Amino acid sequence: MGRKWCYAAVMASAMLLAAVVPARGEQTGQTFSFGVVPQQSAGEVARLWTPILTYLGEKAGMTLQLETAKDIATFEQRLTAGEYDFVYSNPLTYAVQHHARGYEAFAKEKDRILVGILVVRKDSPYRSLTDLAGSDLAFPAAAAAAASVIPRAHLDKLHVPFTPHYVGSHDSVILAVAKGLYAAGGGVTRTFDMLQPAVREQLRVLWTTPGYPPHPFIARRGVPADAVKRLKAAMLAADAEPAGREALKPLAFGGIGAARDADYDPLRALGLKLPDTPAQ
Repeated sequence: MGRKWCYAAVMASAMLLAAVVPARGEQTGQTFSFGVVPQQSAGEVARLWTPILTYLGEKAGMTLQLETAKDIATFEQRLTAGEYDFVYSNPLTYAVQHHARGYEAFAKEKDRILVGILVVRKDSPYRSLTDLAGSDLAFPAAAAAAASVIPRAHLDKLHVPFTPHYVGSHDSVILAVAKGLYAAGGGVTRTFDMLQPAVREQLRVLWTTPGYPPHPFIARRGVPADAVKRLKAAMLAADAEPAGREALKPLAFGGIGAARDADYDPLRALGLKLPDTPAQ
C-alpha cells in the first residue's frame, strides 16, 4: 500500500491527526522523517509518540514527521532502504545490519535494559520451554530482536521443535496468545508492562532472556550533523522539565540518554544472523 500507509491509518481517527501534521519548529523550518518500529498498531504508535515528537521538534527547531508501517517486516525493509531520517530501531537489526547500511546510534532510553519474554496463557499447562515442543508459537517478525530472534535461537539450542508464526506486531502476539490461538508468544517486558490490565492478567511470563541494550535512536548518515546534535540535546534534556516529562509519559520513558555504536557490541557478540528480507 506504499510508504504512506501509516498516514491513512492515522487519519482514520481525528484524535490522531496531530501525528500527521506535527507542530513546526521555529528555528530552521527543517522537516525530518522519524520512523518508529511498529510494536503496536499504527494508531497506537501515533498516540504514544506524537507528544514526544512534537515536544522534541519544538525544542530542536525542526519538524519530526512520524512514520511507521503496517508491520515490523515492512518497517525493517524501509529502514534497510534508508527511507527514514531518524528512527527508533530494533536494536539487533541496528547492530547487525543498519550501522553498516548507513545509520548511527546517538541516544537510547535512560536506565533501561531490553529483556525478551515468552508468554503463555495463565491457565496453560506449560511450565518450561521444553513443554513447548511441537507447538505453534507467535512472534512479531522474524527479525525482532528480543521478541523473536533470541527466543528462537534459545529454543533451537535446547532442541525444542516448534512452528513459528509471524503476526506483525508485539500487540498482535499478545492478543493471539490471550485468545488461545498459539501456545506461546514472544515479546519484550516494556510492551508487556504497558498492556491493559485486563489483557495482561490473562497471561504469565514463561521465560525471559538476558538483558541487552535497549532500542536505539539512530540517524541516517546523510542527515546534517547539526540537526542530529540539536535533536540529541533536546532528547537528553527532556526529563529535566515538566513538559518534557509529560511528553515522555505515554511511552513510560523515565528519560533519554546518550548512546554510541559500541553500546550494541554485546548483541553483535551473539553471532546471530538475520534474514535478508524479514519474513512476515
